[in-house]
Amino acid sequence: MLICYGTARIALLQQENIMSHFTKMKTRLVVKKHIVEALQDLGYEPREGKVSIRGYDGQKTEVNLMIPTKNPIYDLGFRKAGDAFELVADWYGIEDVGPEKFLNKVQQKYAYHAVVDRMAEQGFEVVEEENRKDNTIHLTVRRTAF
Repeated sequence: MLICYGTARIALLQQENIMSHFTKMKTRLVVKKHIVEALQDLGYEPREGKVSIRGYDGQKTEVNLMIPTKNPIYDLGFRKAGDAFELVADWYGIEDVGPEKFLNKVQQKYAYHAVVDRMAEQGFEVVEEENRKDNTIHLTVRRTAF
């Protein structure tokens, strides 16, 4: 839409005509607490609640978890989509991490926290943890005797 006032022209973009740059990646991550713990383990400071992430040209979209990146005008986010969360981002402006690498790291830390919580529910405690060269985590657990 173009509006003319004398010699000045003002271009107004209608919101429905702006193409979104946001990419959504489906995940099997279902427990928000474990996602938050995983992100914190990786050095991120997620913000929870009704928050928005930013992308190209100031575009925003709502998410449940927002993760700031090294680029001050682009964020990552997780949004509830059905039973699981999806990863949402405008990867064009995020140079410090790629989507697959980021999601793989989050999934590994998520699995770690899910396993440790499940083991605690069953009366086990972690007595030893080893981070191996192949990026696997080896846990030794024992059942607490009553």
